[in-house]
Amino acid sequence: MTSNADGASVRPQTRRQSRANLRQATFIFPKTGERVKRTVTFGNVQTLDGPGTDGLAAERTPLLGRRRSSRSPQLSSWNAAVESWNRLTKKIWTFANSRTGRGVFKCSVAYFLGSLATFVPFLTEILGQQDGKHIVATITVYFHPARSQGSMFEAILMAALAFVYAVFICFTSMGVSILFGQKFDLLIVGHIIVLIVFCGGGLGFVGWVKQRLGNPLVNVACSLTSLAIITVLTKEGAVQAALFSDDKIIQVMLMILMGVVMTTAVSFSISPVSARKDLRENMIQVTDSFADMLAAITRSFLTGSEDELLQDRFLNASAQYRTVFTSLTKNLKEAKFEHYFVGTENEYHLEAKLVNCIQRLAQNIGGLRSAATTQFLLLAQPSTGGAATPTSSVFSPQMDTSFSFMEDRLMSPSEHYGILTAISESPEDDQHPEDDEQLENTTNRRRDTLDDSNLPTINTPSDIFSRFIIHLGPSMKSLAVTLKQILDELPYGPAPDYSIAVHPHFKSSLAEAIELYAGAREKSLALLYKSKELNKRRPMEMEADFEEVAASCGHFSFSLQDLANELTAYLDILDELKIEIDDRSNGRTWKWLKFWPKNQRSTNSTPQADPERDSLIDQNVESDIASGISTPRARKASNLAKSQHSQSYTYRLWRAMGIFRRDDTKFAIKVGVGAALYALPSFLISTRPFYRRWRGEWGLLSYMLVCSMTIGASNTTGYARFGGTCIGAVCAIVSWIVSRGNAFALAAFGWLMSLWTSYIIVAQGKGPMGRFIMLTYNLSALYAYSCSVKDLDYKNDEGGVDPIITEIALHRVVAVLSGCLWGLIVTRLIWPISARQKFKDGLSLLWLRMALIWKRDPLATLLEGANTQPYMDLREEFELHRFLARLENLRSSAVSEIDFRGPFPDAAYGRILKSTARMLDAFHAMNVVITKDHKASAGETEVLQYTTDERAQLCSRISHLFHVLASSMKLEFPLNEALPSTDHARDRLLAKIFGFRRSHQGQSGATDNDFALLYAYALVTGQLSKEIREAGGEIESLFGVLNEDLLKLQ
Repeated sequence: MTSNADGASVRPQTRRQSRANLRQATFIFPKTGERVKRTVTFGNVQTLDGPGTDGLAAERTPLLGRRRSSRSPQLSSWNAAVESWNRLTKKIWTFANSRTGRGVFKCSVAYFLGSLATFVPFLTEILGQQDGKHIVATITVYFHPARSQGSMFEAILMAALAFVYAVFICFTSMGVSILFGQKFDLLIVGHIIVLIVFCGGGLGFVGWVKQRLGNPLVNVACSLTSLAIITVLTKEGAVQAALFSDDKIIQVMLMILMGVVMTTAVSFSISPVSARKDLRENMIQVTDSFADMLAAITRSFLTGSEDELLQDRFLNASAQYRTVFTSLTKNLKEAKFEHYFVGTENEYHLEAKLVNCIQRLAQNIGGLRSAATTQFLLLAQPSTGGAATPTSSVFSPQMDTSFSFMEDRLMSPSEHYGILTAISESPEDDQHPEDDEQLENTTNRRRDTLDDSNLPTINTPSDIFSRFIIHLGPSMKSLAVTLKQILDELPYGPAPDYSIAVHPHFKSSLAEAIELYAGAREKSLALLYKSKELNKRRPMEMEADFEEVAASCGHFSFSLQDLANELTAYLDILDELKIEIDDRSNGRTWKWLKFWPKNQRSTNSTPQADPERDSLIDQNVESDIASGISTPRARKASNLAKSQHSQSYTYRLWRAMGIFRRDDTKFAIKVGVGAALYALPSFLISTRPFYRRWRGEWGLLSYMLVCSMTIGASNTTGYARFGGTCIGAVCAIVSWIVSRGNAFALAAFGWLMSLWTSYIIVAQGKGPMGRFIMLTYNLSALYAYSCSVKDLDYKNDEGGVDPIITEIALHRVVAVLSGCLWGLIVTRLIWPISARQKFKDGLSLLWLRMALIWKRDPLATLLEGANTQPYMDLREEFELHRFLARLENLRSSAVSEIDFRGPFPDAAYGRILKSTARMLDAFHAMNVVITKDHKASAGETEVLQYTTDERAQLCSRISHLFHVLASSMKLEFPLNEALPSTDHARDRLLAKIFGFRRSHQGQSGATDNDFALLYAYALVTGQLSKEIREAGGEIESLFGVLNEDLLKLQ
């Protein structure tokens, strides 16, 4: 006989029975639906990293040692240089053949074609004698072709909308100027109106749209429309002279058309990229990651060790999922334009359903990971016979280990009882059907004789876990293997066809596997909880320990079944998509072109049935949630308004002016005011020559590009754009001097420049820097060439036909510098918005919202009449996540702000945001469980009513802690050392659940399925408690702890 760590004896026969029971389980082959009783495996389980490399290295090692080289040092140096050159050329060739390298090459080709509008006489004649032909090349840089076809369609749409808006502003401003200048003889009044309404208001609206939408292509379109408006209103002179001239507008239209056509032609003809294919490839990668993560998590949970989750294969799968999921949403949006263009929008709607289903699969796998992690931490605690609660240390950072550090005190269940010591099964071909039948009979007899006397004594939480694995481990592993094999095949076949890979037996096999697992789980859990040892009286802390282990095990089993059910829905959508692709009974529809009203049937569809309901919610993260916490005066005014039957005139006016208190409205106003002030010299006769000589229009354009919502964001963009301008000016001077104004040399040099800047834009992701380098280069070198060939309507400016390149470059640099400085001044002086303060206010506001949400008691919403307010609806959940994304942007902007108090503690606030993101994930996990069934069953109602008081106390503690965190962050004040803890309240809840199970055994109608809500509730509250403690620790490191010095009355 052997003894475990607690002194309980385990007979060798029992160990053999446990191993036999766990190793054999009924397994269903997904492709055939065959049900067999044999050993199942996830694959190679010696290590998740694949076969070891030691043996392979040994095989490649020669039996006789290699002789040392007797080559001369000169020859060795030559060989080293040759090898270095070969490695460099191979690296360059690899990059050139990569997708990024091809994108860089496409951008350079598009720029070369765009520069021909300056060099080729035929094209220059089409654009007329006015200057600015270099804008064609600039458009190819902004709307670069290194994007998918769907993104190009979107870019074309954005460019068209930008041009239409620019034409509207230009024509209306000309009309107003003509009206007041020629008819009323009030030209100055007309100039004032144009300056305020069309220049200030028009450009202010452009800034508002840019900030509101926050889309990269929208930003480019705003830059394009700003360029057109600024050129016509401040440079051309028709508005100032009260004349109507469409020459510049037609030229701008032709330049936009020429640049977009060139970019589109390059994008579609040279290595075209399809967002639809990228989306399908992303889905393949995501499902492969799901399969690897599921195998590792399940195997790690069954063995009771976290080692599997720390190996490279699991970490790589998790990293791949996070990376691919970001591109998945982007490719889905771009694929929408492609589907709509080719008339297959029905296929897009089904793909959108698939992406939503993938999100839910990810949530279920996250639930498995959360339950497994909780289990590892619980089992890693040394048992003290109930003297310590699990929550007091289970979520502390120092407990982030597995069993290995306690080998001398507490062994894992697999070491205790030989359970799943190594899931290395024999090949399936080695077994025969008659052996399966004999083995099944033997296993059934062993299961019948497996009673409490044959199992280890329950003294610690690890013993509960061991019992759970003994009873349910085989069924869990069998279902997980079935799911993994299905995920490995889904959803598409290999490129380039990407045919849907749905086997006809998948659905029936999965349904049978779910049914088999559900039955086995019900029987196993019933057998587990009927144990006499669980009905013994123990201290509350020990009962809480036992119930928390049971909650994590139960949540893992329920999450595994939820994953299987969600995979069934995934297969259903794939079947619909396959039918749509194969049959396409309606052909290509192009329903989006039907702008007329839809019939009554289509208008009565409910929004809940729309798979893209999230797209109906405003995408803006700036104003979905209030920009800050309301002031006491505002709250007082609101309360008084509710208590009074009639509202005062001043209060009604204050409410009506609420739109002007919004940050986006303030931003639009100050952008418009700054633009009007900067453009003012172009309307004054005395200053207009100065404005024209020093290229004020490019300074105004730089101002529009630099202005951002916060001071930090303006600093970041200002530095990048000014640095890019200086680099571009130097390159333009060098290229002009070297080429001596030769068109072929300038074209070649420009192509090399575009290669370099395209690498900066596409490969490094530094768009503002790369674009401004090429913009300044075009403004200097290409403009100088236009002057040298007499392709302008004025010839004595900056040297005329003999251009002075240094003067040209100087004027551009000074203009850009003045625009950047003016943008920084306006951003800081007119309604300044500090990213630091905005970040702290937003974080405190988010925590307050989370406090109010959790105060509602999530599970009370399931009891009819208990709470009429939902826990968290769909819109609220999207708002919280989008607001968190905005806080991430504010954090990155706050780093660039200069403050005398010191640099922004980016690392600490980054950790706080990560904790907050995990809190929102816990909120979402709770919401998913609740929304499965909006009304509790009879058994659930009985359990929920039994634990009402304990849940109310726990919710109040959590809500209170959120309020404390929010107040400390808002006031930048230290936390109080004596903060309430959720540990004891959570222990009381767990002990109450344990007591209900013991006292109502056989008397209640509640089944184990009815405890799933409380299992999830227990894990979520534990996760929230852990993250709140971590956030509180970070706040202590930022603001300190409350002491006597801070409380002195001075």
